[in-house]
Amino acid sequence: MDAESPPPARARLGIGVGAGIVIVLAVLVVAVLVSALAPRGSSEVLVTNPGAGQSSSPLDGVGESGGGADSAEAPAIYVHVLGSVARPGLYELREGARVVDAIAAAGGYTDVADPAQLNLARVVTDGEQVYAPAVGELPPMSASGGAAAPGESASGAVNLNTADSATLETLPRIGPETAKKIIAYRDEHGPFTSIDQLLEVPGIGQKTLDGLRDAASV
Repeated sequence: MDAESPPPARARLGIGVGAGIVIVLAVLVVAVLVSALAPRGSSEVLVTNPGAGQSSSPLDGVGESGGGADSAEAPAIYVHVLGSVARPGLYELREGARVVDAIAAAGGYTDVADPAQLNLARVVTDGEQVYAPAVGELPPMSASGGAAAPGESASGAVNLNTADSATLETLPRIGPETAKKIIAYRDEHGPFTSIDQLLEVPGIGQKTLDGLRDAASV
């Protein structure tokens, strides 16, 4: 009985081409799947705006703050964050942001930070420098050689937007109750833009305002 004759050369060529096409298609499918499943690269944004919904590293023991829907429409301010934070630097926030927003934008506290030295609820102002001290570290010295009180500038004038109640009480004719009203006003309406705006605070009249012009700043 005659042995089976091999397939014609043309038939063998067709089979080889078909197998090659199948292999190429399989490689393409694998490449597409690998590309789709591969993790995307990420970039670090040094200037952040947590108040407008961007995510920042949370503070230890403090949740991230949310500025609400209106925060994206507020004017931008720039705050310089230094000290015991993960990423010291200049950050863009929104007017009405607080110290907690500035610290969160800088990546949160480091392990050596002393959170008790900062008032996280205080409203920050444009051009302000927020310093996060380490445990056992003294507050930064002012230009006059003494430790600057919260809200007190190097010139000695009290910043109405950053001063705490005790510092506000050092102003002429400002007692504890009026100091609380000043803080309540700025919490509700945002930072002061002019000394004259104090007239809108209950209990402050023109005579009191005149006595504050050289002692207070915004």
